[in-house]
Amino acid sequence: MSETLAIAITLVVYKIALVVIGLLANRRTHDVGDFFLGGRRLGPWVAAISASASSSSAWTLLGVSGAAYAWGLGALWLFPACVGGFLLNWFVLAPRLRRHSAGEASLTVTDVLAGPPGRPRSSTIRWLCTAIVLLSLLAYVAAQFQGAGKTFHQTFDMSTPSAVLLGAGIIVLYTLLGGFWAVSITDTLQGLVMAAAALVVPLAALLAVGGPAALLDALARVDVPGYGSPWRGLPPAAGVAFVLGLLGIGLGYPGQPHVVNRFMAVRDEGSMVSARRIAIAWAVVMYTGMLVVGWCARVLLPLLSDPEVAFIETTRTLLHPVLGGVMIAAVLSAVMSTADSQLLVAASSVAHDLRRDDAVAPAPLRRTRAVVLGLSAVAVALALWGSQAIFSRVLFAWTAMGAAFGPLLLVIVVAGPVRPGARLGSIALGFALSVAAYSIEGLAGGPWERVMPFVVALAVAWWGRESSVGVGRGARP
Repeated sequence: MSETLAIAITLVVYKIALVVIGLLANRRTHDVGDFFLGGRRLGPWVAAISASASSSSAWTLLGVSGAAYAWGLGALWLFPACVGGFLLNWFVLAPRLRRHSAGEASLTVTDVLAGPPGRPRSSTIRWLCTAIVLLSLLAYVAAQFQGAGKTFHQTFDMSTPSAVLLGAGIIVLYTLLGGFWAVSITDTLQGLVMAAAALVVPLAALLAVGGPAALLDALARVDVPGYGSPWRGLPPAAGVAFVLGLLGIGLGYPGQPHVVNRFMAVRDEGSMVSARRIAIAWAVVMYTGMLVVGWCARVLLPLLSDPEVAFIETTRTLLHPVLGGVMIAAVLSAVMSTADSQLLVAASSVAHDLRRDDAVAPAPLRRTRAVVLGLSAVAVALALWGSQAIFSRVLFAWTAMGAAFGPLLLVIVVAGPVRPGARLGSIALGFALSVAAYSIEGLAGGPWERVMPFVVALAVAWWGRESSVGVGRGARP
C-alpha cells in the first residue's frame, strides 16, 4: 500500500466518523439552548478535551512547530505562555463563569458581557461584541481552512481551492447537523488524536536525532544567529520585548468565546475539577511535543522553505504510512476542532446575541443554521484570497478578542457587576488598541500589541465595578 493511499483511507474513515457523530448529535439538538450550549450537560472529558482542542488550532501543530523550526530555543517561551493561559482559564475563569452564566441563563459570552436584557447600553454592547466576533473569528476560521489546504497540498499535491472546499464542507456538514453537541463530541475525538500526535511524532523525531542531548548539541550548531539562545541573540531591551510579546499570548485565553463557552456548559462542580486536571495535562503534552518536533525537524530537514510544514514533513519522513495517516489526520483535527467551534460562536452572535434585546423568543434553528452556512462561505472566500500566514493571522485574531473580552469577563465573574459605560469602554479600548498596535510596524507581535491593550481594558473594567461607586464616595465597599 502506497503512502498516499494509506493516508487517504485513514482520512476518509476519519471524516465519515465525524459525519456520523453529527448525525447522532442531531437527535439531541431540539432548540437553540441545545444548539449553542448542549443543555449545560457536558461531562469532564468532553468539556476538557473539546475546550482544549478548540483553543489549539492549526496554529498549534503547524504554527508552534514552525516557530520552533525558525526561531530555535527562542520558541521555548511559547510553553509558559500557552500553558499559563490554560491555568488562568481553568483555575480563575471556568468555575466562576459556569456559576454566573447559569444564574443569569446566559447562552453566550456576549450575554454575560452585555448583562440581562433591558440593561442600559446592553444593545450597543451586543452590536459591538458581534462586530468584533465576526471580524476576528472569520479571519481565524479562514486561517484554519488554509491549514487544511497546506496539509492536503503537502500530502496529496491537491490544489489549495479543492483542499479548502473539501475541509470546509465536512466541518459545515456536522456543525449544521448537531450544533454544540456535534462540535463538542467531534472536538473531543480530534483533541485525543492531536494528543496522540504530540506524543508519537516527537518521540520518533527525538530517536532519529539521537536523544535530547544530541538535539541540544545540534541546535547549538545551526548556522542562524541566536538560534541556540532563548533570547534569540537579541539586545537586552529587544529580548525582553520578544519574551513579553510571547508571554502575552497567554492573556488571550479568557477572551476566546469559542473556548470559554465550554465552561458555561459543564454540568456540575465535580466535573469542573476533573476537567481542569485533564485539560492542563493535555496542554503540557501538546506544547512540549510541538516544540520538540520543530527543533528536531530543523536538524533532520534543514532545507524546508516553509517552516509551518515542519510537522507534516517530519511525520511523512519518519512514520509508517498508516501511522502517518493518523498523524496527518491530527492536523485536520486541529483545523476542524477550532473552525467548527468558531463558526458556532459566530452564528450565535448573529442569530442569538443581536436579537436578545429585541425579541423574547429565541431564533429558530433553521435561521441559526442558515447563518452558519453563510458565515462559512465568507470564511472560505477569505481562505482562498487572503493572506497565507497562519501564525500571524491567528495570533492577531486571538489577541484582539482576548483584549476585547477577557479583561471584562474576568472582572465580572471575579469582582461582580461592572457599570454599562465601563463595559463598553473596556471592550472598545481592548479591541481598538490591539488593532492599532498590530497595524503599526515595530509594535506588532510585541508587548504593545499583546499586553498593553489587555492591561488598559482590565483597568477600565476594574475601575468601573459597581461596588467601586460606593467606595469612591466614602461608603463601605
